Amino acid sequence: MLELINVTKTYESPAGGGACVLKDITLKIAPGESLVIVGPSGSGKSTLLNIIGALDRPTSGKVLFDGNDLTKLSEVQLARIRNQHIGFVFQLHHLLPQCTVLENVLVPTLVDRSSRRRHACPEPAERGDEARAVELLARVGLADYLLHRPGELSVGQRQRVAVVRALINKPRLLLADEPTGSLDETTAESIADLLVESRSGFGLGRDELNRTEKAALIVVTHSIRLAERIGPVVELTGGVLKKPGTCGEAAG
Repeated sequence: MLELINVTKTYESPAGGGACVLKDITLKIAPGESLVIVGPSGSGKSTLLNIIGALDRPTSGKVLFDGNDLTKLSEVQLARIRNQHIGFVFQLHHLLPQCTVLENVLVPTLVDRSSRRRHACPEPAERGDEARAVELLARVGLADYLLHRPGELSVGQRQRVAVVRALINKPRLLLADEPTGSLDETTAESIADLLVESRSGFGLGRDELNRTEKAALIVVTHSIRLAERIGPVVELTGGVLKKPGTCGEAAG
């Protein structure tokens, strides 16, 4: 489903020259598989995730999604792929404060509704979107919070809403960038449960996600505990992707 071939990313410096953040990154992930990317701060983990998610373009190399090279597509085509096939969960939830929980989850479904004002809170959803949103929110323990606004929720509840929002369009690839990084230990555990094991009763754990949503999962994290629970793990250091404990060879 997803394959990176010799992906390099270089940022030009105002003083001349450039900094190579990613060097010949090669990896492959199939539907239903999971991958964790670890590494020190500033190692390029978020840059790599942004390239995988079609939010950024590599300086060179190929990013293949279902055989299509994302580096060759227009911004409009990339936006369509992000909306229809890729879900994003960030360290900060990025919920719209003026919208209810249900409306926030439905925001990604607005893309095809050209008559709607950009960033407006959704009206009753089309094509069963609202029913799906209500079902997913119930499965993560938020059935009683549909009409609440983000300011009325705990940090962990907001992050659960963000995960459901990432899943609303049935993505084939779910990307999570430090999803537990800003949370206390207890709340981080609940989000980890949501992502990987269904232990807390929220549903949508990794096994269920892979079975019912048919999504691959890629997580960037500093959390050793989260990394161990998702696995397998690759390390990004010095711009090179490798398996932990190896001496510089690229992970395949």
